[in-house]
Amino acid sequence: MRRGLLLAALVLLGGCASTPADDPWADPRDPYEDFNRDMWEFNEKLDDAVLRPAAVAYSKVPQPVRKGLYNVVENLEEVASLVNNSLQGKVTDAGVTFWRFTINSTIGIFGIFDVASQIGLDKRKEGFGETLAYWGVWDGPYVMLPAMGPTVVVDRGGDVVDGMYFPVDDISGPTNVVRWVIKGLDARVKLMELEPMLEDSLDPYSFVKEAYFQRWRDKVYDGNPPDLPEDELDDDFYDQF
Repeated sequence: MRRGLLLAALVLLGGCASTPADDPWADPRDPYEDFNRDMWEFNEKLDDAVLRPAAVAYSKVPQPVRKGLYNVVENLEEVASLVNNSLQGKVTDAGVTFWRFTINSTIGIFGIFDVASQIGLDKRKEGFGETLAYWGVWDGPYVMLPAMGPTVVVDRGGDVVDGMYFPVDDISGPTNVVRWVIKGLDARVKLMELEPMLEDSLDPYSFVKEAYFQRWRDKVYDGNPPDLPEDELDDDFYDQF
């Protein structure tokens, strides 16, 4: 039910999005900028009060333990990558993903140890949002979600679909919460390295937005995105440095 409500809300946002015609400076990717900036401020307060302290505490856990927990979570998502690589016609990558899941689930003890990477089978991670983008589906508007941060509709909506595959769909509610907490804490620990850059930016909201779109394009084009036309480049992003 939670997945369905989230997907419905994202689809609704995508259908209702529009760029104010009387604002020549409006970012067409971000038609809900006023709302998103309010949510950005909310997330900052939440981060200061809860997320960052929790991440700092989690960072004290021995790195091998954190790595093992994260490997288990990543291994559960290999099946979604298998499906999405297949849907994109990436037969070789789908085969690598199949063997990664098989090897790490057995020899790697449910994914605690990433044995597959050690023998040269590197991750071929793909989400359903990337599959939709591959087949030409519009990204949808940029949205700042509470606690979850920046996204576009097709990206987060794709995550909902990816959560419906085995074995993730068979995980009980509490276990699923633990899975998301581990992913969230791991991501927050890694973001600590970028905090000085964010603090030095003229507009942290715009900085994060442009960083998100660069990362999203890298994911869609497997790290080799085509060059954007000059009129589509956002000078505000480069002014942050």
